[in-house]
Amino acid sequence: MFTGLIAATGKILSLTPTDGAHRLRVAAPTAMLRQTRTGDSIAVNGVCLTALEIIADEGIFHADLGAETLARTSLAQLAAGTLVNLEHPTPAGTPLGGHVVQGHVDGVGRLLSLEPVTAGANASTADWWLRVVIPAAYARYAAEKGSIAIDGISLTVARVEAVQEDCVVAVNIIPHTYVATNLHTLTSGAPVNIEVDVLAKYAERLVAERAAQSPLTLAALIANGY
Repeated sequence: MFTGLIAATGKILSLTPTDGAHRLRVAAPTAMLRQTRTGDSIAVNGVCLTALEIIADEGIFHADLGAETLARTSLAQLAAGTLVNLEHPTPAGTPLGGHVVQGHVDGVGRLLSLEPVTAGANASTADWWLRVVIPAAYARYAAEKGSIAIDGISLTVARVEAVQEDCVVAVNIIPHTYVATNLHTLTSGAPVNIEVDVLAKYAERLVAERAAQSPLTLAALIANGY
């Protein structure tokens, strides 16, 4: 698992179709790759991938993308040279600085806007309002002050807005996050990977199953601690 605290950024070098899975080639910091072994997991823009053909001295690694990954994430839409967020898995016993991020992307959202809170502020010291349209199927998991991963970054939802038929999540971005991740390169309309809080999905499933087995109403179940 990951925590959504981005360790470094890299760049997409190429995505090549093969007879089976597509082969992704990524440039990454040498120091990070020297800590990575073939078969290790690594998150690329929030997508948990298996590191293959690691050339640490050249700062390059490869990963295979299956059909589900191509369909569910933004990776197939990213051009060569695109900046991506990278994170190693979190070792057991390590403090969880962000939230539980599996690297199992739910779907692709769209950046609506990214603007400084104070107009005219210096880009490297400003805080920002990030607004992202998330897939409608996952809108119910967006909750004010809840957690969400956007391109693998652990973020706190500040507001949930309804814009026409879209669900928009608004997040306040601090200067460090803006500079240290891919956010400063994104423009309006850019695709972003969305992973909602898995704990919310499990809670929903458990409550739904209990409700199906009981004549009590959902409200009564919640009141009784289920």
